Amino acid sequence: MRQAEVFYKKAAAGLLTQLGDGSFIFRYHDQWFESKNTPAISLTLPKGKQEYHSEYLFPFFYNMLPEGSNKQNICFELRIDPKDNFGLLLTTAKYDTIGAIQVKEIKTQ
Repeated sequence: MRQAEVFYKKAAAGLLTQLGDGSFIFRYHDQWFESKNTPAISLTLPKGKQEYHSEYLFPFFYNMLPEGSNKQNICFELRIDPKDNFGLLLTTAKYDTIGAIQVKEIKTQ
């Protein structure tokens, strides 16, 4: 199981988890979900539901991934399996992204 904190404009909005079977859960934090002043992070992940399940990486997060030769170069240089979309997301979306979302891995020991 791997987990990442999802930030919206540097504020913690939710938790993205990859389970052992490769499926994913995105869950808004209670405070974020209950606040009327915080937006949904995506139109495909509205605040009408607090927890979402998917057999594959949610399209919203998948669309944050590099493509083509950029993806190939990053995977080669950082030794990331090109099929490991979550690993690639954790590596590329933790600092500077296009838009308001950042995804930072939660290290477990």
